[in-house]
Amino acid sequence: MLERWTRRANSAQALALRARVVLACAGPDLPPIVQVARELRISADTVRKWRRRFLAERLEGLADEPRPGRPPTISVDQVEAVVAATLEELLKNATHWSRKSMAEHSGLSKSTVGRIWRKFQLKRT
Repeated sequence: MLERWTRRANSAQALALRARVVLACAGPDLPPIVQVARELRISADTVRKWRRRFLAERLEGLADEPRPGRPPTISVDQVEAVVAATLEELLKNATHWSRKSMAEHSGLSKSTVGRIWRKFQLKRT
């Protein structure tokens, strides 16, 4: 499994590197961590981390852990709808969208609309 992860083109690069670390540390003659780090051009601490996680949790230990912080509260579909409406729809009796009019149209807050526009570098059209 680990060798497949290192060779597959669609494996995440981080996962492929973790698999290479574990494979480099495997075998009857356990190479020094510093040597593995030098060969893979990563820090010795990174080698220690992934070796330790693999020994404790096996393959599951190489997967990404959940990231800290609050999960997103607006869906990709909602963002897509705001972007599409901004670019493709015109308001009746108005020359462009305002944050307020887009918020009413989309059901999102004015500040959320503003953040979406800023993220995608959209101007009111």
